[in-house]
Amino acid sequence: MVMPNASYSITMRIRLDPDDRRAFGDVTSAIGSAGGIVTAVDFVESGREQVLDLTVNSQGSEHAERIRSAVDAVAGAEVHRVSDRTFLLHLGGKLRVESRVPLKTRDDLSMAYTPGVARVCMAIAENPRDARSLTIKGNTVAIVTDGSAVLGLGNIGPLAAMPVMEGKAALFKRFANIDAWPICLDTQDVDEIVAVVKAIAPGFGGINLEDIAAPRAFEVEERLREALDIPVFHDDQHGTAIVVLAALHNALRVVGKEMGDVTVMMSGAGAAGTAIAKLLMAEGVGEIRLADRHGLIHSGRDHLNPATSWLAEHTNTERRSGARVADGLGGADVFIGVSAPNVIEPADLKKMNADAIVFALANPDPEVDADAAREYAAVVATGRSDIPNQINNVLAFPGVFRGALDAHAPAITEAMKVAAAIAISDVVTPQELHPSYIIPSVFNVDVAPAVAEAVKAVASAGD
Repeated sequence: MVMPNASYSITMRIRLDPDDRRAFGDVTSAIGSAGGIVTAVDFVESGREQVLDLTVNSQGSEHAERIRSAVDAVAGAEVHRVSDRTFLLHLGGKLRVESRVPLKTRDDLSMAYTPGVARVCMAIAENPRDARSLTIKGNTVAIVTDGSAVLGLGNIGPLAAMPVMEGKAALFKRFANIDAWPICLDTQDVDEIVAVVKAIAPGFGGINLEDIAAPRAFEVEERLREALDIPVFHDDQHGTAIVVLAALHNALRVVGKEMGDVTVMMSGAGAAGTAIAKLLMAEGVGEIRLADRHGLIHSGRDHLNPATSWLAEHTNTERRSGARVADGLGGADVFIGVSAPNVIEPADLKKMNADAIVFALANPDPEVDADAAREYAAVVATGRSDIPNQINNVLAFPGVFRGALDAHAPAITEAMKVAAAIAISDVVTPQELHPSYIIPSVFNVDVAPAVAEAVKAVASAGD
């Protein structure tokens, strides 16, 4: 069940009967009885008429309506209006462009624009590499989507994807001081996506592919990596894989196991699952098994596309079969889910080896109930912010791009991803390491600089 949280918070403007001393207490009691949580109280007027704003966390839109109805039923209280705080935050969008240079005098204008700008243009024409230092190119990333796989919402299209891309851009700025911009494309044709991104690439120092459905995402990324001399990074794949690897390094330290000795069972063989599997292989994991909606993947199975065919050739060496994810848990040390809610029961985890590690990352509802999983697993992580050990891409992509941009790297390599993962895991000190703390907070100020330095060092060593 989703707990009341800020993403579904509302502000209720309420008029109270000034002669009813119990009205305020009755209102807060009604909200509590309806399952809401009051997080702030602000008095707008206090005198002949009492008007206050109550900020309340709810479980969702329907729950918010039930809370309003409960308050409406309180004698001595009248709900004047209800505002959805998340929608208010998005009014007008979350981004803006500001000039970094003054434009107050004629001299300012003559240097920033005509005629002075012409000399800068010619300098770049003579030496295109100067664009990285003389324009925004060196610190700007395009966040490109076709709106086909947005969060857990699916194929909702480019317009509806825009708020997510704006949020991503805000995270780039907040955590790595990178200027990023949403590029939402009204096409889901691979050739058109590749052509458009190639055409706009001169204005950017990197391309972050976002929420593009698999297997199309694989081809788009591969073709753009071949065509461009700037980093191309599909965050749904590689950002997730980096943070999973970071968390797994620390989880293995907690339980005293080595990467090369463990067997990993995975649920989900899409963009994220494939990238996680490949990065774990690069780090020398012992054995990997994967399951998709057709069951365990192995070389003799039907329903294999090019991506799952590759996985069938490189994983599940025992050729285990089965229609359920649970069929692959026997003898596994680690479970990683990047698929759908409740694909396994908590009791299924009894099939795993002692000191099991469970990463159930489907959002908002994980593959297995996290609280119940702790009865059988030594370490449990999810993608949720209200449960310990949140595996969140924001730990990776800002620092990865910061390091790549600073190094003028033409691509983001497997070695750079592994270095990023190690940097994230090392932010958690041996003294801090605990089953409920295997991965740093997204607000830990040490993460992005550490990742950037690690990526830059690997990129510079390869020059």
